[in-house]
Amino acid sequence: MARALSSRKSTKTKSATSIAAERKSRPAPRLETPTFLSSQASEEIAAALTALLADTFALYLKTKNFHWHVSGPHFHDYHLMFDDQADEIFAMTDPLAERARKVGGTTLRSIGHIGRVQRLLDNDASYVEPADMLAELMDDNKQLAAFMRQTHDLCDDHDDVATESLLEEFIDQTEKRIWFLYETSRGMQTSGH
Repeated sequence: MARALSSRKSTKTKSATSIAAERKSRPAPRLETPTFLSSQASEEIAAALTALLADTFALYLKTKNFHWHVSGPHFHDYHLMFDDQADEIFAMTDPLAERARKVGGTTLRSIGHIGRVQRLLDNDASYVEPADMLAELMDDNKQLAAFMRQTHDLCDDHDDVATESLLEEFIDQTEKRIWFLYETSRGMQTSGH
């Protein structure tokens, strides 16, 4: 029995290896997108949007983490608020990625790519107090808004008004999340009670 499992496992490994080799041997797809931007502007804006996208995915997962693991007397309210905020954050991902492509760049390709590019820190703690969840999400949203403003300034330098407009909407949404997290956390004790 162990021998049969072992041979099956090696067959799967060979298959995955051959697939990876086949992918590497294929010619690279042509991903050039026509754009009015210079090649430098295209590269800089796409890189900034990709970093924002990585941060957005990191914040989305942290918000869902806190949604899944919140506890205490305000569980219902926090659970729902975190879920609403996570949905809003996730809704930003596709427009950010597509904008990077529209300006002539590329964007994220994997979870590993996110990890290499993200600037917001993960939270792998086994337990986080509800008050600390609120504070951490508020700080992360503030950082994300600051990153979006920096990218907005870069787009302004290159006359990319479409990306500026997209970021203005996302900055407004992020400021609303900050406001809700701040108001929810006012007067809380560390234990969330």
